[in-house]
Order: sequence, then C-alpha cells, then structure tokens
Amino acid sequence: MRSRILSALTLLLLTTALTDPQPSPDSLTPTPAFTNVPELSSGFRLLYIQKFPEARAQFEEWEKQHPDEPFGQAAIAASYLFEEFDFQGVLTSDFFLNEKRFLHGIEGQPDPQRMKGFDEAVRKARRLAAERLEKTPYDPEALYALTLCAGMESDSDMILRKHNLDALKRLKEGNAHAKALLAERPDAYDAYVALGSANYIIGSLSVGFRAMLWFGGVHGDKKLGMEQVSKTAENGRYLKPFAKIMLALAARREKQNKLAQKLFLELREEFPESPRYAVEYAKAMGRPIPASMHP
Repeated sequence: MRSRILSALTLLLLTTALTDPQPSPDSLTPTPAFTNVPELSSGFRLLYIQKFPEARAQFEEWEKQHPDEPFGQAAIAASYLFEEFDFQGVLTSDFFLNEKRFLHGIEGQPDPQRMKGFDEAVRKARRLAAERLEKTPYDPEALYALTLCAGMESDSDMILRKHNLDALKRLKEGNAHAKALLAERPDAYDAYVALGSANYIIGSLSVGFRAMLWFGGVHGDKKLGMEQVSKTAENGRYLKPFAKIMLALAARREKQNKLAQKLFLELREEFPESPRYAVEYAKAMGRPIPASMHP
C-alpha cells in the first residue's frame, strides 16, 4: 500500500515538473539593465529632449529606492555627460564635420561641476559593480555598468578632457568588460554604443598616430565603430536614440547621406518636443533652417 502511495506521489511530482512552465532567468532575477523600467525609460527620454536636470532628478529618485543597483549611478553619470556634450555642441554636425574639433576635442575645458558630478557617479557605479562581482562573478548587471562607465569615460577623456592615453586605456578596459558581458548576455545591445563611438573616433585619427596605438594593443576602426553603434541603434533599450544620433553624425562625416537623413527623420518624429533633430535633418537634407527651428 505504502509503495503504491509513494509511486503515485512521484508520478504527480514528475507530471507537475513536466507540465508547469518554468520561470525564465529574467523573471527570477529582473534587473534594470535588461528590463524596461518605466522611471528609467522616462528619464532617458528627458535626456533626449535636452531636459538634463529633470532627467537627473528622476534617476536620483530611482537610485535612492535601489541603492545597490549600479545602473542607477551609471544613468546619473550619463546625464552629466549628455549635458556637457550638449553644452559644448558635441552631438551636432557642426562639431562632427569640423575636423579640428572632432579630432582634437572641444575648445577650452569642460564645466568642472558637471565633470565632478560625472566622476562621482562613475566612481559609485564602479564600486557597486565591484561589490556585485565579489558575490557573483560575471554578474551581467555589474559587467553592463562597468562597460558603460568605461565607454563613457573613454568618450569624455577623448572629446572633453583631451586625455588621449587615458581614453585608450578606458577603451581597452571597456572592450574586456563588454566581451565578458556579451558572453553572459548577448542581448546587452546598449553596451555597444560607447565602445563603438570611441572606436570610430580613434579610427578617424591620423594613420601615423593609429600605427603607434597598434603597438599598445588599441585598434581603433571607423567601420567597426559604426557597426557597433548600429547594433545599439537597431536593438538597444535606453541608449537606442543616442546610438542613432552618433551613427547619423558619423554617417554625415562618411558622406552616407541617406543613412543620416533616415536616422535624423526617425529622431525628429520620436522627439517632436526638441528642435535639435529637425535642425539636423534639415542640414542632412541640404535645406535652409528657419530661425524658428534653431534650438
């Protein structure tokens, strides 16, 4: 009798295990870097319409509620970097098509307060990521944050601070984190944009300078850079619009006008609140810009 009862229980357990849907890893351990968090999505939208303090306030509020998540601090760092890029006119065709500015960075120095906020947020994101990696080696959320931080620092050092050697070190570091991240999460498409933009900028440097970099293991490549940015532009989450901006500006430099026009038109339609994309679309189309369209 006992054996028949045990057999029936075993059969019931096996049947349940085979028929009940098993939760996916994402549903078990949802993370902000790999799921659409409304507060974060809203904050990034504010960045793309040039409302930087409002975006930062939203990121900071979310970070207070999730103090152990490195992505919150990475988003805050992005808000400072985007704001400085906007102030310096970096994300415009006027900057990208000016060889001197594009290859040698901004004129003068970046705003010290914004850069202080950027550095502090990056430092906190790195610390939180390191703590996660101590508990769980190859933790995707931590690797994601480290990849973004290294990429943002590389862009900052190259364009704003003009510390080229530091930028190259960060690019190498970012590539290492990205490789480990993509082995764990091939869908981490946002990770490509900062690396791709740095690769494109370094690939645009003079042949002699790039030849010296090869001995240091840094292989800037314009084509690879645009391919990497394209991956975020096509499949990214929070940084998809940023990738479209970077890819469109690179396309203008490479005289790929159809691609630039397509991307700026998409941005104009997605963010009608901002005149920035309408202006860039008009420039890409070779049209005059009415005074009312200027930011």
